[in-house]
Amino acid sequence: MDNNAANNDTKQYIMVKFDNEQYGIDIAYIDNIVRLQPITRVPHTQEYFLGIINLRGEIIPVMSMRRKFDLPDKENTNTSRILIIKYEGNAKIGMLVDEVKEVVTLSENDVEKISSDSPDSNRGYLAGVGKYNDTLITLLNIGVIINDIDNDF
Repeated sequence: MDNNAANNDTKQYIMVKFDNEQYGIDIAYIDNIVRLQPITRVPHTQEYFLGIINLRGEIIPVMSMRRKFDLPDKENTNTSRILIIKYEGNAKIGMLVDEVKEVVTLSENDVEKISSDSPDSNRGYLAGVGKYNDTLITLLNIGVIINDIDNDF
């Protein structure tokens, strides 16, 4: 019974990298991870939207996590990936990241919450900081990021 209790307070996160920082995204929101492919630009969209891709017949908008976090663009490499995110019945969205590292499992004790009363506009995008071995991983709040995108349209 203790094993079940221990398993219930853990979550798995996909560890991704952009701007030399490591971020964690709850694996429950990940629908797919795809290699970079041609992105068709769509005019008159938010700066952080790169355009759309056709993934097996499904049109998916793709956003740059670098631009979303007001970071400079960087040339894409062989490690660049598009995470296909599905959030609470909303349409899928792609998030371009520099690299996908690994899947990590964190318990509630490994996560420090971040206070949301900071004036930094990106602060709400962060759910907390996870400690994994000797590494700190900034955990992204996918719900806030997706809701912010919905509000931009």
